[in-house]
Amino acid sequence: MRHRKNIAKLGRKPDARRRMLRNLITSLIMEERITTSLARAKAARSAAEKIITKGRKDSVHARRHVARLVYGSKAVQKVFNELGPRYVDRNGGYTRILKLGPRKGDAAEACILELLDSPAPISADGK
Repeated sequence: MRHRKNIAKLGRKPDARRRMLRNLITSLIMEERITTSLARAKAARSAAEKIITKGRKDSVHARRHVARLVYGSKAVQKVFNELGPRYVDRNGGYTRILKLGPRKGDAAEACILELLDSPAPISADGK
C-alpha cells in the first residue's frame, strides 16, 4: 500500500529533484542561510535536519551517509566539526523559515531558510 508516501515533486523528474535538493542542502550547510521558494525550503528542511542529526554523532558510518547526501568534503566536515557540536543539546528543529512575500519574477512565495543560532548576520534586503 502507498499510504502516506507523498513527497513534494517540485515540478521536476526524480533525478533532477534529488540534485536540486542536494544543492540546496549543501548551500544551507555552507552559507547557513539561503533564499528560495517556500515549497523548496519545506522540502529541503526535512532532509537538512536529518543530516544535522547525523552530524551530532561522529562515526565513520554517519560521515559516509552524509557524504552521499551533500556535495563536497568541506560540507561534510562542517556538519561534523561545527554543526553537530553546535546542536548537540537540541532535539531537532535546527532550521527556521522566514517568509518574504511574493517573488518579483513569478510571484512564487519567497522565503529564507536558515539555521538557528547562526552567526551569519541578517541584512536589510533579506540576504
